[in-house]
Amino acid sequence: MTELEKGPLGRRRGRGARERIISASQQLFRDQGISRTGMDQLCAVAQVSKRTAYQHFTSKDELVAEYLRRFDPDVMPSVFDRTDLTPRERLLAAFDMPASTPLCPFIAAAVELHDPQHPASECARDYKTAIAARLTETAREAGATNPEELGEQLALLIDGASTRTRVLNSASFPTAAAIAAILIDNAIPASSPRQPSDDRGGTGSAAVPVGGR
Repeated sequence: MTELEKGPLGRRRGRGARERIISASQQLFRDQGISRTGMDQLCAVAQVSKRTAYQHFTSKDELVAEYLRRFDPDVMPSVFDRTDLTPRERLLAAFDMPASTPLCPFIAAAVELHDPQHPASECARDYKTAIAARLTETAREAGATNPEELGEQLALLIDGASTRTRVLNSASFPTAAAIAAILIDNAIPASSPRQPSDDRGGTGSAAVPVGGR
């Protein structure tokens, strides 16, 4: 027999409370911020009681951390796992994002919480480290002389473009992509082998939001 629970309005609900809580957090934390979202409101949207919410998450901090873990767990696979692009094209594809791309949730959480010891801040650091590692690995495949340096440079460009897009409400990724192309070409020796598709023109990629957005 399916185990049931009662929500805040006395409605009987089936299993899936944890996913409803996470879904509500994704909506509310994104739309109005973490600090402005209280547990009462979150439970109302998720249609669970506070008791049920705290059975799944011992604290709001734990819920915030899980909210971030659900974003892009495989670290931009639609860019870095593409087999139809050369390594150089994959590096440039990381910048192929529209002006409507929202601020990276990891940056937003780290800035709003302003606590390096918060579980969500640790998630943000882990993700940003993983992004740089993915870029470094791809830079190495592309033949960069110093792939670690190029990976960090491109990671910094991505975060800067994400922030400026939100602050200025205008497209910053095209400018970042142009800078990235210069950095990439300067980092890869002219003698490095280039695959034929490198000369097709453009990245040939689809828009891929940072942080799985």
